[in-house]
Amino acid sequence: MDISNRIQAVTGGGSGGWDLFLRARDMAEAGKPVVELTIGEHDIRTDPQILDAMHDAALGGHTGYAAIPGTDGLRKAIARRVSARTGVPTTPENVMVTPGGQAALFAAHVAVLDAGDKALYCDPYYATYPGTIRGAGGQDIPVPTRPEHAFQPQASDIEAILAANGGAKSILVNTPNNPTGVVYDRDALDGIAKVAKDHDLWVISDEVYDTQIWAGDHVSLRALPGMEERTLVVGSMSKSHAMTGSRIGWLIAPENVVDYLVTLATHTTYGVAGFVQDAALFALQQGEVLEVEIAAPFRRRRDIALKILQGQNALRLIPASGAMYVMLDIRA
Repeated sequence: MDISNRIQAVTGGGSGGWDLFLRARDMAEAGKPVVELTIGEHDIRTDPQILDAMHDAALGGHTGYAAIPGTDGLRKAIARRVSARTGVPTTPENVMVTPGGQAALFAAHVAVLDAGDKALYCDPYYATYPGTIRGAGGQDIPVPTRPEHAFQPQASDIEAILAANGGAKSILVNTPNNPTGVVYDRDALDGIAKVAKDHDLWVISDEVYDTQIWAGDHVSLRALPGMEERTLVVGSMSKSHAMTGSRIGWLIAPENVVDYLVTLATHTTYGVAGFVQDAALFALQQGEVLEVEIAAPFRRRRDIALKILQGQNALRLIPASGAMYVMLDIRA
């Protein structure tokens, strides 16, 4: 019996890069000392207060099926947070709670792509991007970002890729960026927005690192003129609150898109555990103090990396303005 071509094609016939991750984990389990530089994982665990809230919610009985778009309290809290951080009025009806940011990425592409549609994404990229697009039935097409532009996407490069491929349906961007550590500046974002409007593209904006900004400002593409109705924003508790294993994220979208996302979730994930949602609500209610505390070790390590590399000319640090990554130019 054959399995579907779609699922066979998710990694493009290879491992999608995950063989290195699996080898590292196997070595660690075998007792070998491993410094793992693979997935974006905190080396501190979820705050005990958040785990206590999760424990209390579970013992309190919130263990049945939870509301699929998300609990009212959590959707309201996410909407308030997004409104405050981006300046774009956001209601609970714009919020779809998902099992982590990865589920939000997949749902967003399923929402905007038909089978065979072309979907762009900026390269370098987070390892799951091409497979997510393929899994949603799309054709994945990378748009190179270049070191001479400090890995800021250039509108001219996006235009060239669109021309070479006869157009596309969507473009996926990630700022602050994994793996470069670059925060896209206003010129780059304005360029992306103009191309999206000129070519009628959906924009899927992965903003899961929005609490880890070391230099400059984070601007959500959804906040730019004319972009709110064509932008889907991926958010997550994983990076901001060290809740990676809890699998709790969200997608911000126009209300009519959220209605369809509810239908998708009904036939796939069937929502997120209520006690996890309650823990996420508790975490958001702690405000920015907790987010700053969780981000602080990565700011300190980024500053150490800058200091170590300062004054030498063999290795050059790509401007590490955000996220938990630094990227080195080793060509010299």
